[in-house]
Amino acid sequence: MAVMAVHQFAQCITCHAWSADQSMVALCPNNNEVHIYRLVEDKWEKVYVLQKHDQVISGIDWSARSNRIVTSSHDRNSYVWNLEQSEWVPTLVILRLNRAALCVQWSPKENKFAVGSGAKTICICYYEQDNNWWVSKLIRKRHDSSVTSVSWHPDNIFLATTSTDGKCRVFSTFIKGVDAKDSKKGTSSDSKFGELIVQLDLSSSWTFGVKWSPSGNTLAYVGHNSMIYFVDDVGPSPLAQNVVFRDLPLRDVLFVSERKVIGVGFDCNPMVFAADERGTWSFVRYLGERKAVSSASRYGSQFSEAFGKFYGQSKHGVNNDAVETSRTRGTVHENCINCIIPLGDRGKMIRRFSTSGLDGRIVLWDLENEQDLLE
Repeated sequence: MAVMAVHQFAQCITCHAWSADQSMVALCPNNNEVHIYRLVEDKWEKVYVLQKHDQVISGIDWSARSNRIVTSSHDRNSYVWNLEQSEWVPTLVILRLNRAALCVQWSPKENKFAVGSGAKTICICYYEQDNNWWVSKLIRKRHDSSVTSVSWHPDNIFLATTSTDGKCRVFSTFIKGVDAKDSKKGTSSDSKFGELIVQLDLSSSWTFGVKWSPSGNTLAYVGHNSMIYFVDDVGPSPLAQNVVFRDLPLRDVLFVSERKVIGVGFDCNPMVFAADERGTWSFVRYLGERKAVSSASRYGSQFSEAFGKFYGQSKHGVNNDAVETSRTRGTVHENCINCIIPLGDRGKMIRRFSTSGLDGRIVLWDLENEQDLLE
C-alpha cells in the first residue's frame, strides 16, 4: 500500500499547503484561520495561527522560492503572508469581488497568483513595486457561474479554469511589465490579457480540479457526473477524451507523470488513470486497498443502504452500528478528499504527494514501491 503516514489535525480540513522543505504544513480547519504545524521530533506541533479573514478560508498556496503564503476566503478577500523574523505579516489584496473567493494558486514564477470566485470572475494579482502593494486585474464576463479551480500552465501565462457552468476554459494572463515578451511569433506572450484561448464544453455537470501535465501539453479536469476529461493539443483544435467510472465523483486531480494521473474525491480513495502507447486514457486501479466487495453488491446495495441510514437502521435490520458500509470505501480517508498536493519538486515524475479531506486527516502517499505506476 502506498500510504506513508496519516495525521489527524482537525475534525475537518478545507485545504492545505506545504513549505518548500515539507517541514511545515499550513491548513484550514474549516474556519477563518490558518494553522501552521511544524514537525518536531516526529510530532506535529502547532507553531502559528494566522488570523485575518472573517469567513471560511477556501484556498491556501505556499510559494516554494519566495516562502510566501497566499490565502483566499469566502469573505471576498485575499492575503499574502510574509515571514518577517518569527512572525507572519499579512498584506491585504483588494480583489474587488462581490462574491466569495473560492480558490487560489501561485504562478510557476511566483510573480502572480490567480483567484477564482463565485462572482464568475478570475482575479490575476501581481505586486506593483512603485506603490508597494498587490493589485489585481479581473477577467470578467467569461464564466456563466462560479469558478471552482484554477491551474497555471508551465509558461506562466496561460491559466486553465473550471466552473459550475460545466465548462473548462484557458485564458491568457499576459501582463505588460510583469511577464517577459517572447521574441518568437505565435507564443503565449502574443496573446492579450483576458483573451479566451479555448473553451471546452465536454461536461453536462459541474467541473472541478483542473491540472496541466508537467510539459503543459495535456489538460485534465473532472466533472460531477463521475467522469474525467483529458485534452491534448490545447488550442483551436483540441483532442479530447473522457473516462467514465461507476464510483462517486472526483474533486481534484494531480499529474504524477506525463501519462499518469491521480484523482481524489467523494469515494475517499485515490484513483489511478493512465494513458497507453496510443494515448488512450483509462482507469487503472485504486491506490489504496479497499474492502473486497462484489460489483453487484457494491452498486446495487447503495439505494437500500441509504434508506437504512435514513430510518436509523441497517439494511439487514440488525442495529444502527451495522450501517458502516460507506466507511469501507477508503481504508485511510473516511470522508471526501478535497485536496491533493505534490511533495517535492514538481518535475516530470512526482513520487510523493499528500491528500486532505473532510475527515480532518492529511495523508502522505509514496509511489516508490508501486512499480506498475513508475513504469
